[in-house]
Amino acid sequence: MKAPRFRKEAAVFFFFFCLLAVCQTFPTPADRDTLMILEQFQFTGGNLLTTEKELQVNYILKKIKGKEIMEGMKTGKFAPAMHFFRAKELIEQSPVFNIIQMMPKGAGLHLHEYALLSVDWLVKNATYLPNCYICFTPVGGVRFHYFHRMQQRKMVNCSEWVLLEQYRRQIQNVTEFDNSLMRNLTLITENPEEAYQSQNIIWQRFSDAFAAASSLISYAPVFKTYFYEALKEFYHDNVQYIEIRALLLPVYELDGTLQNKTWSIMAYHEVARQFKDDHPDFMGTKVIFSVHRKSNNTEMKTAIYEAMELYNKFPETMAGFDMVGHEDAGHPLWYFRNELSIPAKLGVKLPYFFHAGETDWEGVHVDENILDALLLNTSRIGHGYSINKHLVAKQLSQKLDVALEVCPISNQVLMLVSNLQNHPAAALMAEGHPMVISADDPAVFGARGLSYDFYEAFMGIGGLKAELTTLRQLALNSINYSAMSAQMKVEAIKLWQKKWDQFLDAVVHMFNSDEL
Repeated sequence: MKAPRFRKEAAVFFFFFCLLAVCQTFPTPADRDTLMILEQFQFTGGNLLTTEKELQVNYILKKIKGKEIMEGMKTGKFAPAMHFFRAKELIEQSPVFNIIQMMPKGAGLHLHEYALLSVDWLVKNATYLPNCYICFTPVGGVRFHYFHRMQQRKMVNCSEWVLLEQYRRQIQNVTEFDNSLMRNLTLITENPEEAYQSQNIIWQRFSDAFAAASSLISYAPVFKTYFYEALKEFYHDNVQYIEIRALLLPVYELDGTLQNKTWSIMAYHEVARQFKDDHPDFMGTKVIFSVHRKSNNTEMKTAIYEAMELYNKFPETMAGFDMVGHEDAGHPLWYFRNELSIPAKLGVKLPYFFHAGETDWEGVHVDENILDALLLNTSRIGHGYSINKHLVAKQLSQKLDVALEVCPISNQVLMLVSNLQNHPAAALMAEGHPMVISADDPAVFGARGLSYDFYEAFMGIGGLKAELTTLRQLALNSINYSAMSAQMKVEAIKLWQKKWDQFLDAVVHMFNSDEL
């Protein structure tokens, strides 16, 4: 649960009082202990009460975590300090990662619709459907489309369409070809520093991977199945609820019929309902309608009116509105202030969930998004990577209880930070700033669900100070800061608590603390 504000303020007052009392020329060990206790109390989850079982599991977790960190210090091979593409195998061997996989993580609140599900499913299933065609771009990319032969139409900057079923019959090594398709759908490479020498280069490759994936997922039969399978993958990673940013681009049928945004929202609702029927301990999903930040003012105005209409018609499924795309290359939020003010002027509710501060530039127009997002009454801040450079924004975020959606692997792969021990969220976690952990685009990064990002946050961003209470607070935050109704949150926390208790029992059963 969220820490009561008065407890936080009292802790800060007590902190400074104790500083005055213990700071002296000859400090005692007790003085040092006092400061360390105060620091731990301020840390994310530091003021949560713990049960006997939680203390037992925390002892186990700290022992295992400590060994892993000490080994990393000794060998210089520490996963959060390495690029994720190299660290993934090391992470998967970690007992800490195994525990995090077992843990109920609550909600994934920052995810994009075309990068939810591992790409091997797309290649092994979607590309083997009848009527699936492929074309090749001049830069080595691919695009897909499903249609009858007589309906083929050449795509700009792509080769002639080739029926995949026939193409596979003509090549000798189908396995290698399918592996090449998977590489086109992700950013994974053996030497990321050489392949991606600037943020602009990796964002271009990122956009290309999205375009390839969307050309498969935008086919109506794939669209629904893909989302169901994505929910299954998150469910198996012990995630109980997700919110996705969705562009709601046209979905097409085999005969060329295009489905609109209403159809897509209804499809998301239908699939989520079916999944919940099949998995009663899953809490559901919501959609944040998003448009590209390179849109012009007219397009943004149209999108805002569409968003208001969809939010009014589908309150159970629609969470609100956002803008997506490379923040450095798009328009800043202030550019659209008139369009984004329309709901307030009309007295219409439309929650915002703005990406802001996903940049390492300082003082330029894009750097002001973090302030403008708060001015525009955002419900959460996507990434918020630059917030430590904006003291006023950080204070406002804390005072207004606006959580940051921290996506560690995304920030590293997209070249904002190389060593996750140096991630700005480390300072925020140290002071218990409102935050949740999410995965952004796990499929494009070669991850699954939330566990990899939770591991990076727990081991790298939090360091040894992050304990079981940190994980518990982050999971509870994800529910409390979600777009669920108040009643749904009560039910979700009740469900989560049951799973949490089962998780504690499982960890105790798996590890003998006397042998650690």
